[in-house]
Amino acid sequence: MAQEEPKKIETETSVEPPPAPAPESTEPPKDVAEEKLVVIPPPLSPLEEKPEERQPLAVVEKVPEVAEGKVGEGSVNRDAVLARVETEKRISLIKAWEESEKSKAENKAQRKLSAVGAWENSKKAALEAEQKKIEEQLEKKKAEYVEKMKNKVALIHKAAEEKRAIIEAQRGEELLKAEEAAAKYRATGTAPKKIFGCF
Repeated sequence: MAQEEPKKIETETSVEPPPAPAPESTEPPKDVAEEKLVVIPPPLSPLEEKPEERQPLAVVEKVPEVAEGKVGEGSVNRDAVLARVETEKRISLIKAWEESEKSKAENKAQRKLSAVGAWENSKKAALEAEQKKIEEQLEKKKAEYVEKMKNKVALIHKAAEEKRAIIEAQRGEELLKAEEAAAKYRATGTAPKKIFGCF
């Protein structure tokens, strides 16, 4: 009979229904392996009850069950999920802020670049206008100088024509004088005093 009793205890303890899951608590989970639980066997029906077979309560170490692990784990998972969501939210806010700052920097750089481009274009336009003005002044001076040169050339040509006319007039006069002198010498029959000026 002593051998049968331990067998009955084992069968009774293995037949027990699993305990109901504990409500979620905000307390951190304790180390389950260290907890010890008092297992109370379910009451027997009056037919099964035998006074000699009733055993005193036994202390049994609690084996971590999957259901209880899930309940504690659910609380931990929920906290982890909430922490992860909070982290993702913070990261997305940081990313949005970073994008905003980058966009601001890009816009600022574009404004400065366009201002530099506008400044460069205005300076180029001013220099080109000044260059055009100088070129116009130079063209005007060149035209004036060319006109002066043309006038000088015309004056020189006029003076040359006058000199040519004087020389032609003098030649005509000298030819006329020579013809008159030759006619006079012929008429008188005398020879000129100077012949060819060489002799």
